[in-house]
Amino acid sequence: MALTLAHFLVLGAILFAIAVIGIFLNRKNIIVLLMAIELMLLAVNMNFIAFSHYLGDAAGQIFVFFILTVAAAEAAIGLAILVVMFRNLDTINVQDLDTLKG
Repeated sequence: MALTLAHFLVLGAILFAIAVIGIFLNRKNIIVLLMAIELMLLAVNMNFIAFSHYLGDAAGQIFVFFILTVAAAEAAIGLAILVVMFRNLDTINVQDLDTLKG
């Protein structure tokens, strides 16, 4: 059985749907929200790679490297901000962080 483009697109859609459900169901923990956002980016990357492979164009695969670079920087900066917030406020729950509204 050969894997077709539809298989990869369905898998990407399932991963994206899991990430959306993770964002809407769990709005309490910032770490889970960041993981859901990363899962969304990986689902989009899978679609880019699948289309790139099946169309024979390397542009999608090159674009994935840029997305992964931005995602790594976002994760590193986001986790650094979370560590600082946890040290100052002793919590990372979204409801407890409403003091940051300015």
